[in-house]
Amino acid sequence: MPVGATGFGAADWLEFFFAFVLILSAFIWTPALQRLLASFATRTRLAMLALFLTPIALRLALLPNHPVPMPNVYDEFSHLLVADTLLHLRLANPPHPMHPFFETFFVLQKPAYSSIYPLGQGLILAFGRLISGLPWTGVLCATGAMCALSYWMLRAYVPPLWALLGGILAVIQFGPLNLWMNCYWGGALPAAAGCLVFGALPRLSDAWRRGVTARKRDAALLGVGFGLHLLTRPFESILLAMSIVLFCLLVPFRRDVWRAVFRSALIALTAFSPALFLTLLQNKQVTGRWATLPEQLSQFQYGVPTTMTIQKPAMPHVPLTPQQALEYKAQFLMHGPDTDTLARFVLRLEYRVRDYRFFFLPPLYLAAAVSFIALRQKLYIWVAATLVIFGLGTNLFPYLLVHYLAAVTCLFLLVAVTGLRQIKRLSIHGFPAGTDIVRILVLLCGAEFLLWYSIHLFENHHAPLALLQYETWDAINHRNPKKRVAAARDIAAQRGQLLIFVHYSPQHIFQDEWVWNSADIDASRVVFARDLGLRKDTELIRYYPSRRVLWFEPDADPPALSSTAPAAE
Repeated sequence: MPVGATGFGAADWLEFFFAFVLILSAFIWTPALQRLLASFATRTRLAMLALFLTPIALRLALLPNHPVPMPNVYDEFSHLLVADTLLHLRLANPPHPMHPFFETFFVLQKPAYSSIYPLGQGLILAFGRLISGLPWTGVLCATGAMCALSYWMLRAYVPPLWALLGGILAVIQFGPLNLWMNCYWGGALPAAAGCLVFGALPRLSDAWRRGVTARKRDAALLGVGFGLHLLTRPFESILLAMSIVLFCLLVPFRRDVWRAVFRSALIALTAFSPALFLTLLQNKQVTGRWATLPEQLSQFQYGVPTTMTIQKPAMPHVPLTPQQALEYKAQFLMHGPDTDTLARFVLRLEYRVRDYRFFFLPPLYLAAAVSFIALRQKLYIWVAATLVIFGLGTNLFPYLLVHYLAAVTCLFLLVAVTGLRQIKRLSIHGFPAGTDIVRILVLLCGAEFLLWYSIHLFENHHAPLALLQYETWDAINHRNPKKRVAAARDIAAQRGQLLIFVHYSPQHIFQDEWVWNSADIDASRVVFARDLGLRKDTELIRYYPSRRVLWFEPDADPPALSSTAPAAE
């Protein structure tokens, strides 16, 4: 274990930090502070503004050590293509006459040049570029909105102070150190959409049951939330619709109540209709059919990897190491034979339990377990049923990425807050032990966040560098991909319009893709093309007679940019 000049190692600093936080908390956690927070929690607009700005400010403060993220995964480039297409005031681009050179992941070339993804994430990235020139600005705004709307959603279920706590937990868990804020994949936008849906439903239900006219705003927010989710996660929107229908089935079967439900549904459908229209219009312009999603056409054109050869142990009688067993199980769950569909489905549920840790801070595992006590109430039975619907529904797909579950992020926060409320009621021989337990759990959440945030804030110092090896759950970009940074620097140094052929080595890892272009390829200063061999490349060179031709080898060490074509391999 590394030891610094003070004689203390990283583990010593960890112990000192947590001891300091716990001692400090004994002095700052006072009834006066609690009354102040309770008063602040009732001021909805002010609380939402604070929760919106806080994660953004915290992330911007980390820019010296953690700069604006650079896209590195093909999903990110595809979403950025959506944004660029929208900024050209169109939903799809005309096919390029030389499109074989521009084939790449998650991008259609015919009948239109377009990303395979829906518009939602591209809209927020386009908004970012529009107001600041940086798509990442949209990601920041979406994250801030998610944290603010988490508080608003929780106000429909729990008292204001508990809702504020849930909003603070959202900042800690999904704010500056989280994957969703440090990439272009998405996650925050469908999570914000889920907040609108799950926050509007109980507000509407309360009005229906009391026999008063439901606020049109809540019905409209329900429609807007569902529409935003459709624009980001079309498949999971089916699961979200199932949850909404299930909620309506809990409403008492009285004529006056169902008239109110019907009126609210009309308003929600009206607010939802623009998103549906945009989805259908994008389908038509990209695929030529109103009801065919771009991703469906991509699967038809390029196929979907459904089976593969599973590498079984060479000697079955020899026990597998834990790592080998985990890898073998993962291969089976994703690519096992069709005859094992049911077994694969069940085992996936077990295997994916670890992915749900993304939505809970470690000190809140206890609260999540205790929250089951609340299932005596009909509303919380519906919450649990919704989580089961999403768990089983996403389990149908062989892969799971956490943003597939983004819509129910606020429900996971509700589970944590509900568990804490249940713990607070615990008393031992008349002593309110639950209050102290809740205080300790919340302080541990704050301490863990403050620890890692301060480490990233002062990352160039000796002690933070030593502690980074213990980081487990954060996903901030520690550094942008070196190859892409170096390549961008070398290309920026070249003058004039460029045509760059990307040449891969025989050992190239196919997921490491470098052929990415803007929505208007011919108008771009730099055009990336696949190296199809000198004979074929000549056709594209003739198509761009005024461009300077370069070849780029990303698999070289370091990556090479040259005006000479690589030798045939």
